[in-house]
Amino acid sequence: MADRYRLTVRTGPRVERARFDSLDAALDELEQRVAHLSLRPRRETIDVKTRRFSPAEQVVARAELSGPERFLPRVRAGVDVRGDGSTEAWTGRASRKVVERRDDETATTALRRALADGRG
Repeated sequence: MADRYRLTVRTGPRVERARFDSLDAALDELEQRVAHLSLRPRRETIDVKTRRFSPAEQVVARAELSGPERFLPRVRAGVDVRGDGSTEAWTGRASRKVVERRDDETATTALRRALADGRG
């Protein structure tokens, strides 16, 4: 079986997984999923006894891409969808690094650029 890219989408307790033969196909699906998830109803501020979490601080969904190797994948990146509908791309495994957006870039196009530059 050939190495593949894996896309894992987490929305609350729900987890969906898909496999793709190419990075471009996986990124295309990630882009569609993130666009759909960012249109969902917005979250309210959560107030716990010691702290308040605004919608922008809450990750309501995460689309994570890894591969092509199963163990120690070369690519480990994704996009977080926040409670206010905003998105943020990141790369890395345990220590995630935010991918900075350039002018008129979406989180997914910034992620494509970062992966093309070899960061991932």
